[in-house]
Amino acid sequence: MSQPEPAAQPPAQPAPSIRETEAHSLSGGLALLLTFVGTLLGVAAAILGGVLAADGSAGAGVPLIVLGGLLSLGSLLTMSGLNMVAPGEARVVQFFGRYVGTIRKDGLRWVNPLTTRAKISTRVRNHETAVLKVNDAHGNPIELAAVIVWQVRDTAQASFEVDDFLEFVATQTESAVRHIAIEYPYDAADDVLSLRGNAEEITEKLAVELTARVEAAGVRIVESRFTHLAYAPEIASAMLQRQQAGAVVAARETIVEGACGMVEAALARMTELDLVDLDEERKAAMVSNLLVVLCGSSAPQPVVNTGTLYQ
Repeated sequence: MSQPEPAAQPPAQPAPSIRETEAHSLSGGLALLLTFVGTLLGVAAAILGGVLAADGSAGAGVPLIVLGGLLSLGSLLTMSGLNMVAPGEARVVQFFGRYVGTIRKDGLRWVNPLTTRAKISTRVRNHETAVLKVNDAHGNPIELAAVIVWQVRDTAQASFEVDDFLEFVATQTESAVRHIAIEYPYDAADDVLSLRGNAEEITEKLAVELTARVEAAGVRIVESRFTHLAYAPEIASAMLQRQQAGAVVAARETIVEGACGMVEAALARMTELDLVDLDEERKAAMVSNLLVVLCGSSAPQPVVNTGTLYQ
């Protein structure tokens, strides 16, 4: 049986228009200290200005009150630029809609307070598909499910190249599993790739196709594996009978091959030892009897022949 044609390539994804870059950020500890000091100075200046205004020095008190208020407001605004970044997370930074970079350093970081920061997880995740019912390459209905291990590689692509990267990965995974299932038969001869007989090769092809499909979303496929593979219930019984019949035929072939070898060895040994002189008819009878004994599925019942072969 000839090797099946290679699976069709997945549709080409559009080239990404944006790539992840590192956002400019400062240590959050220093920014927090300066913000705290600025707030204290602003409050102190406002209090001092109020005291001076109460003593009749309005010309010096009012400017101090205004300065203290502005300093306090500026410090509070600056504090809004602080971000807590946990390990396995990142912050996608935008400045009035323009992407300016991604913060991947964990800890307390400070960026421009006028920017918006969206949290995105960069941890390794699992996605398991539901049990899908499709037709294999021979048209037989089968059920299969797969699990993939994936991780966000490019946060900019995951945020801006697709609408929802979680839904995108789930949809593309199901599409890839269906595509692989219809390209190969569930079970086939040894020289043909099949879903059941060549699981490692098929899962490698699944990983390659998944990588091509989700690359536009900045996602990296770590591993893919089939978790469920079976014939559909409506044909499972018939396919089981076919597999059992194939196993019986294969076992019988092995038994017949071994029996023929044993008969050949027995005749050669008898001829070598010159135990009995057998003509062609007696050899044929012995071969027939030995094959019946060796290939029979039940224990033979010996029959004592008191006559000769010709009587």
